[in-house]
Amino acid sequence: MSLFSRIADVFKANVNDALDKAEDPEKMLKQMVLEMEESVNKATLAVANSMAHEKSLLRKIEKAKSESAEWLFKAQQAVTAGREDLARAALEKKAVHEKNIIDLEPLYITAKSTSEKLRTQLDALKAKLDEARGRQGTLIARSQAAKAQKQIAQTFSGVGSDAFSKFDKFEAKIETLESEAEAFEQLGGSSTSLDDEFKKLSSSSQVEQQLLELKASMGKLPSGSKDALPPHQQ
Repeated sequence: MSLFSRIADVFKANVNDALDKAEDPEKMLKQMVLEMEESVNKATLAVANSMAHEKSLLRKIEKAKSESAEWLFKAQQAVTAGREDLARAALEKKAVHEKNIIDLEPLYITAKSTSEKLRTQLDALKAKLDEARGRQGTLIARSQAAKAQKQIAQTFSGVGSDAFSKFDKFEAKIETLESEAEAFEQLGGSSTSLDDEFKKLSSSSQVEQQLLELKASMGKLPSGSKDALPPHQQ
């Protein structure tokens, strides 16, 4: 498993763990971006080490080639000087460096290929980090809007329903009191009206009696009307 595969697995594990625990999305988004930045830094260091290893192998190959060429030149000098023993020794040195080149080149090719792959993966990881940074603000804004919507929904569905219910009950009580007051007012008004009517009747009866008495004193009563007067007026 490559370094970048392990990093991806860590990201997935952290995200799933955060979702399972239902932690604060805003804090988790910031934390995940920080973890991604840390992982990118580690991956960058790994790529740098791989590239350094590649360059080290290349320098060794180039040095071996240079030394091989140098020993070849020395062997040629020895042959010119008629020193076959020195030429033979120089060629043996040259063979050692050529063997070293043969051993190093496959390692260099592998290291170079690995470095190229790691650089490609690092570029993709950096692009993901840039995308995460860009989306972080949007996701946080969405999270805040969702929280506000949830609070409003809770207010209407549960948290504030008791207060609204009590408000309705108080309104109903006030309406009942108003109805009762109106009913008592109507009852009291009808009783007062009845008393007034009887007073009117009594007052009217007294006026009629006084009128009869006045007519009697003036001799204006028709015959037979004196029976309507009180005994002391007849």
